[in-house]
Amino acid sequence: MERRITIFDTTLRDGEQCPGAGMNLEEKLQVAHQLARLRVDVIEAGFPYSSPGDFEAVKRISEQIDGPIIAGLCRARREDLERTGEALRPARRSRIHTVIATSDIHLKHKLRKTRDEVLEQAVAAVKLARTMVDDVEFSAEDASRTDVEYLCRVVEAVIAAGATTVNLPDTVGYAMPDEYGALIRQIRERVPATDNIVLSVHCHNDLGLAVANSLEAVRNGAQQVECTINGIGERAGNAALEEFVMALATRKDYYGCTTRIDTREIYRASRLVRDITGFAVQPNKAIVGSNAFAHASGIHQDGILKEKQTYEIMRPEDVGWTEKSLVLTSRSGRHAVRHRLQEIGYDLVGAEIERVYERFLELADKKKEVLDADLEALVADETSAVEAEYQLDYMHVISGARQIPSAVIRILRGNEPITGAGVGVGPVDAVYKTIDALLQVEHKLVDFNVHSVTGGTEALGECTVKVGAAGEIFTGRASSTDIVEASAKAYIQALNKLSYHVGAHRTRESEVSV
Repeated sequence: MERRITIFDTTLRDGEQCPGAGMNLEEKLQVAHQLARLRVDVIEAGFPYSSPGDFEAVKRISEQIDGPIIAGLCRARREDLERTGEALRPARRSRIHTVIATSDIHLKHKLRKTRDEVLEQAVAAVKLARTMVDDVEFSAEDASRTDVEYLCRVVEAVIAAGATTVNLPDTVGYAMPDEYGALIRQIRERVPATDNIVLSVHCHNDLGLAVANSLEAVRNGAQQVECTINGIGERAGNAALEEFVMALATRKDYYGCTTRIDTREIYRASRLVRDITGFAVQPNKAIVGSNAFAHASGIHQDGILKEKQTYEIMRPEDVGWTEKSLVLTSRSGRHAVRHRLQEIGYDLVGAEIERVYERFLELADKKKEVLDADLEALVADETSAVEAEYQLDYMHVISGARQIPSAVIRILRGNEPITGAGVGVGPVDAVYKTIDALLQVEHKLVDFNVHSVTGGTEALGECTVKVGAAGEIFTGRASSTDIVEASAKAYIQALNKLSYHVGAHRTRESEVSV
C-alpha cells in the first residue's frame, strides 16, 4: 500500500525570506491561490510576529484560501504565539508552527541557554499553542547538528505536550543523505510516541542535497516534507517542491509513496513565482527549466521521434508543459488568444485579458508569430498586483557612436503628466536618470538584467530590475521588442511597488531560519 506524503509549502515564508524575493500582499495572495490549485497540504503563509505586513498576509490568506491547512511560523515565545494565533483565527484549518534551536552551537552562541532551559521553553510553547489550535507543529532548528540523545528528549517532551507534527530540519544543509536518513530512523525507533504524530523534514540546499536528503528521510519514515516552488529560500534555498514531488511520482516503484499534488499545475506555479520574485529559472533546472524537455542531440531526437520513453522519463504535459501548437498571428482573435493562455496555465478575465490582448496585437504586428514564451511575458507585464501610481506615457531616446545618449520621458502620475529630459553614459542610463529626476523616489538600483524571451531579431526583450529602499527590495519586470522601453517599464514597475509599500514599511525584529 502506498504511503501518502504531506507536502508543506513554505514559499511564502522561507522562500520569501530570500534576499530580493520579497512579495507584497496581493502577490502573496496570488501565490497562495496557485498553491491551493496545486493542492499542497499545508501553506506556511508567513511569520506574523515579524512585521505588520506578514501578519496581514497570514490573516488575508487565512480568510481567502480554502483547502490547504494555513500555517504561521513563530518563535517559542508567548508574544509570538499569541500574534500567530490571532492571524490564523479566520482560517478554516490552521496550524501554529513554533520553533526553537536545539543544537549546542545554537544554544551556546545564539540563544545562550542550557539544554534544560530550551527543553522547558519548547514544552511551554507547544502547550500554549494547543490552547489556541488543535494542530501544532514543533521544529527543532538545526536538528541535523543536534546531539541525538538530547534531540530524542526534546521530541518526546513536545509530543507529550501536544505537538501533532514534529519537524527535524537540516537547517544549514550540512547533512549527507545516508546520515540524515539514519537520524530520522533513530528518532522513529527511539521515541515510540512518534508513531502517533507526523514526522516532518525541512532541508536546505547549501551542498545541493536538499531534495536528496528529503527523499532519504521519506525512505526512513518521514511523513511530511517542507519545500518551496523553484527551491527558493534562505542562502542556497530549500528542497524544490517540483523535484521532490516528481521524484516520488516517477519512481513509485522505488519509494512506494504518493502525494495529492496536481502535478499539471507545477509549471504554472513555477512561472508565477518566477514572475513575482524576478528570480529566473535556470534553463537546465529539473522539471521546470526551459531545457528540461528539450532534445538537441541528433541521437536523442531520433530516439524521441521513435519512442518518447527512450529519453523522457516523464511526460511534459504531466507537469503542465504543453505540446499543442496553435499559431497566433495578428489575425488571431480574443478567443484564440484566451484559449491558448488557458492551455499554458493562465485563466484571465475582464480587464486583464483585454490588456494582454491589446499588447498581443501590438506584438503580432511586429512579429509574424507570437510564441508561448511571448504570451507568458505579456501576462507578467499586464497582471501586476500593484496599482500603478506612475505610467510611462512617452519616451524618446537618442544614442549612437558619436552621440551623447539622451532621453525625453513623459510619465503619468495619476492623470498628471510630468516631463523631463536627461543624459547618461548609455541609453538605459539616460532613461533611468531622467526617471529618477522626475519621480524623486529615494532608492538604490540593486540589479538589472536583460535577456531575450525567444530567438531572432524580432524577439521580445525581457528586463528584470531590482531596487532597494529601507532594507526592502522591490522587483520590476517588463518586456518589449525594444529593450530600452522594456528597461524603462521594468524600472517604473519596481518604483511603483516601492511607492506602494512606502507607507507600510516592514521592520522585521528578527528572521527565523528553520
